[in-house]
Amino acid sequence: MADNPERPLPRPFEMHWGKGRIVEEAVSNGEWHQPCIQLLEYDGGGTSVRFCSYNRTGRFQRSPLMVGEDDIIGLRDALDRTPRLRSMLQELVG
Repeated sequence: MADNPERPLPRPFEMHWGKGRIVEEAVSNGEWHQPCIQLLEYDGGGTSVRFCSYNRTGRFQRSPLMVGEDDIIGLRDALDRTPRLRSMLQELVG
């Protein structure tokens, strides 16, 4: 599910402090869930990285993101298709 045809990009998001669009997304199709790293662009300017997950039917999960070794490999491979998100995460790890 690396390309997520059910979740096209860009797509809107809305939170209490702002709204905008999810413009890049790296997903690993795990055994129990779909760990996801998203690049968010806010309507008023600025970007954020969100670490989240979806259940196996594609529904957003409101729980801590847990990733195993296989998920890490899947996310790394998916990040090859998300240049801006990959760049931001490289800044995180130095």
